[in-house]
Amino acid sequence: SIHSCHIFGSSSSLKYVGIVTLPNQVQQKAVKKGFVFNLMVVGESGLGKSTLVNSLFHTNLYMDRCMPEKIARTVSITKSTLDIVEEGVNLRLTVIDTPGFGDALNNHESWKAAVHYVDQEMEKYRRNEIGLNRKNITDNRVHCCLYFISPHGHGLKPIDVNFMKALDQKVNIVPVLAKADSLTPKETRNMKAKVRSEIDKFKIRIFQVSECDPYNEDLFKQQTLELKVRTTGFF
Repeated sequence: SIHSCHIFGSSSSLKYVGIVTLPNQVQQKAVKKGFVFNLMVVGESGLGKSTLVNSLFHTNLYMDRCMPEKIARTVSITKSTLDIVEEGVNLRLTVIDTPGFGDALNNHESWKAAVHYVDQEMEKYRRNEIGLNRKNITDNRVHCCLYFISPHGHGLKPIDVNFMKALDQKVNIVPVLAKADSLTPKETRNMKAKVRSEIDKFKIRIFQVSECDPYNEDLFKQQTLELKVRTTGFF
């Protein structure tokens, strides 16, 4: 039979050791190691991508970026990394931007550069994971993609559909209606409904807020419920 164990020592240092302490041990180990989050932002120039990212993480991630006089006709991939500490928890944030996306006159294949980057990083991680030095793997996979949709169109453009269809089974895609404050509340609702119907029409899989586990705290359950209600329109 399996018996509970104790660490022998003075009565003041006596500690219980058992599987019940595993969640705390895992949490402490994860917090000590820190977390990595790689966020890709995709969308045409002028949709407020930089502003939203800076607001989300209370920083100026693009402080040193030089804006070109002319929009590039080809899509490039730029990475900015920042270490964030909040109440003792370390997060290494990497934002992958896609300057030039959707800005050329012919955008027939401009989405392929971003898709190639995602595939490349996934393949690198897979090769490292089956290698010998698995303890020191750097996770550069894209964990989430904020996809900015222009508020001035009539729904999704072909480039929007092509990009999201190519990535919806590889990355958590979060569609964002850019500059929604330039629309009236009615226009915003109509635009969301239009995009949602097209997402369903083209069978695009976007990120959905997961259901809470029964053992989650009541506050967490309430916050999750509020988030689900807010994101019913997909963003």
